[in-house]
Amino acid sequence: MTGIAFLRRWPALLVAALLVAALGVQVAAADADYPTSPRLNDDGERWRLGYLEGGQYVDYETITKATVRGLMELGWIEPADLPEEQGSEPGEFWRWFSDNLQSDYIEFVPDAYYTAGDFDSEERPVTRDAIVERLTEQGDIDLVIAMGTWAGQDLRIEGLDVPVIVGSTSDPIGAGIIDSAEDSGMDHLHARVEPERYQLQVRLFHDIIGFQRLGIVYSDTREGRTYGGVDAVEEVAAERGFEIVSCNAPYSGLPQDEVEGNVIDCYSEIADQVDAIYITVHRGITGQSIGPIMDVINHNLVPTFSMLGSSEVQRGVLMSIAQADFSFVGMFHAETIARIFNGALPRDLEQGWSSPPKIALNLAAAERIGFDPPVDLLLASDEIYDSIQRPADSD
Repeated sequence: MTGIAFLRRWPALLVAALLVAALGVQVAAADADYPTSPRLNDDGERWRLGYLEGGQYVDYETITKATVRGLMELGWIEPADLPEEQGSEPGEFWRWFSDNLQSDYIEFVPDAYYTAGDFDSEERPVTRDAIVERLTEQGDIDLVIAMGTWAGQDLRIEGLDVPVIVGSTSDPIGAGIIDSAEDSGMDHLHARVEPERYQLQVRLFHDIIGFQRLGIVYSDTREGRTYGGVDAVEEVAAERGFEIVSCNAPYSGLPQDEVEGNVIDCYSEIADQVDAIYITVHRGITGQSIGPIMDVINHNLVPTFSMLGSSEVQRGVLMSIAQADFSFVGMFHAETIARIFNGALPRDLEQGWSSPPKIALNLAAAERIGFDPPVDLLLASDEIYDSIQRPADSD
């Protein structure tokens, strides 16, 4: 039976049951003993926030904005409309926060934005040393938002007493940022963990499609494997007995256009070798590159599943499981920050979190690969898109 034929017979109730069992419900954000209500620090002054990232990546800005919206909802920041478009220059969104957000309790320190540029491995230690020196010597930052694997790894430092909230990491445990979902291993450190999320995605995809050869693209480095959930895919492949067809698409230290070109070339290479593709998280997948990627995949009539979520389903991936926006994860980070400012130790707060379960399905993508979705699958889908969004559509 082909994957498409199998999908036609998939009962809606079984899809829904699998999904709920797989992803569960949102875990409590933190110990209820610590409030989330706004307060000044012990000196009666505003809390000063800093920021570290390994390089510019769209999700870092998106999740940070969602966290700011969460802090608004909790009363720490005055309500305001944040820019919807992504900043084109490094730190543009952070400077906007500093210049425009009003708060009696929080300050986004203008010069406390740190980045390693285009994930530059040579610039990385320089950036790390600069922020660590500031945190340990200058002591004018009360909490750091660390976005991405590099940032989390670089602030796992013994003896650091400035709280660090790590976000947007595919596998903080596998990357060595934290010890486990239950314990970060360091008092100052906290990272959001979605246990078994990517294993569960791949299992569900395999249950639906029944593929024998699964394609994935990633940068073959420790961080690249983490971003792409490669260990999770390999675990399920060994469990289910399917073959992985992979392609290495480097990104570290390369200009963005070259990174996108590497990814497009990789998907072009594997598209005619597989019967399904798991679209992994990669810096080269952007609003500009996802169109050419999906054109070559859909031309080969290959079903796809997005690791990232609904935003890529809107742009032509067949299906995914994710929230349409980042409001839930933003609130999780906001509540964590609020509880730390109310006396909680980062290490003591809940790190486990699961997004609300839902299926996203793109009917236009289904048509392009010759799949007519049955009513059962449509009923089981929470988000259904009937067109493929191109860059001009998102202006």
